[in-house]
Amino acid sequence: MSLLTSRKTYTALALFLAGDAAACAVPVAPIEKSLTGVNFPLEYRWVLVGSKAAAAVGLLAGQRNSALARLTTAMLALYFTLAVAAHIKAHDKPQNAAPAVLFLALFSAMTAKGLPEREA
Repeated sequence: MSLLTSRKTYTALALFLAGDAAACAVPVAPIEKSLTGVNFPLEYRWVLVGSKAAAAVGLLAGQRNSALARLTTAMLALYFTLAVAAHIKAHDKPQNAAPAVLFLALFSAMTAKGLPEREA
């Protein structure tokens, strides 16, 4: 089993995304600064909270259903593709876009690899 197909990885990423959703809901200053830096409209920021929370649930529930796991990681890859595009469009500094690029690579690789079905 590789890091990309480990259920512990899925759980850790789910916990991270749940915390990130909470940080977006509060909102935490560095996240606000980043979203402002890429010109993300204030009136749509609530969407980020719901999408990150749903992704956390999908990563956890996907551990029982490999198709759901793959769908969730694919949607996260799309989410981070849009995040990278927002950084590029805003002419943001590369170091500000680096986390989005890394998560895009991670979730793309997880989607390609998939999560094996649990043995009965």
